[in-house]
Amino acid sequence: MLSVTVILCTYNRCQVLPATLERLAASQLPSSVTWEVLVVDNNSTDQTRDVVEGFCQRYPEIFRYVFEPRSGKSYALNTGVMRARGNVLAFVDDDVAMEPPWLHHLTALLHDGEWAGSGGRILPAQTFAAPAWFSIEGQGPLLFGLFDSGDQPGEIRHAPHGGNMAFRREMFEKYGLFRTDFGPGAADPEIPRHNEDTEFGRRLLEAGERLRYEPQAVVYHPVILERICQTFFLEWWFDVGRATARELTNRPDVWGIQREYLRILKALILLPIQSAQWVFSFHPQKRFRRKSRLWETAGRMIETCRLLASASKKKRPAEQETEPRLLL
Repeated sequence: MLSVTVILCTYNRCQVLPATLERLAASQLPSSVTWEVLVVDNNSTDQTRDVVEGFCQRYPEIFRYVFEPRSGKSYALNTGVMRARGNVLAFVDDDVAMEPPWLHHLTALLHDGEWAGSGGRILPAQTFAAPAWFSIEGQGPLLFGLFDSGDQPGEIRHAPHGGNMAFRREMFEKYGLFRTDFGPGAADPEIPRHNEDTEFGRRLLEAGERLRYEPQAVVYHPVILERICQTFFLEWWFDVGRATARELTNRPDVWGIQREYLRILKALILLPIQSAQWVFSFHPQKRFRRKSRLWETAGRMIETCRLLASASKKKRPAEQETEPRLLL
């Protein structure tokens, strides 16, 4: 078995993919570390396969290609986990840039078993002129996956982002794979587009596993300037709320009350408070940040209601089946 597998999931990015693969091919690791890059093609319709197979021919000892026909990044991630040959699995996006030592910095301390996983820095690939309402701290994680906890390495108590994270393989064997009921690219429009990566990290943290922050493991993510508009962010936050509602399902009841009902009650209390905070905020960044929180709360409440309705429909046939029948 290899030491490290880099899992890169991609969909219709044949134009930008070669630059990332070239940088991965130039990775610098100690000679004792055996490694590979597994590219999972998530049902692309462009020339992605040709691009990756070209790298497989140039670097047969490094690159492998896998096709995942089911639409949805979570399916691609899980296929990568199952097909990987490494003891440590690193995850990276298909449009980022990194320096040659990146992979070593991200994975070096995951081989001895002390740490369950690690997360590195995600920074913007270019400077950009942000509008007055835009806050790097508040909106950066959504725009380019911002993840930056400073210059000092150490333990983190928040989940790393999928564009720059690594876990020991045994974590997936112990806690399961990425959830497929949310994540980008799914064919079902009812599936929220976010949280598939951070949910796994939170799952480990809740179980008491230790995650490490590696500030020297830096990737640079491009900023898509067309996304810097309030409509994009509000839709994103609403969908984040929906994904969070799904993430919190199947939790134990509180005093015999199903948690979903308590969450709806909490949202009904929060919505007017957050609405007032938004309306009466005059600083542009603070005003939009509060508006975003309002949209996230609305997304949580609506998805929770939808999940409750769906669960009720599924129970009805079983309940009908248990009713006593008259024998004629």
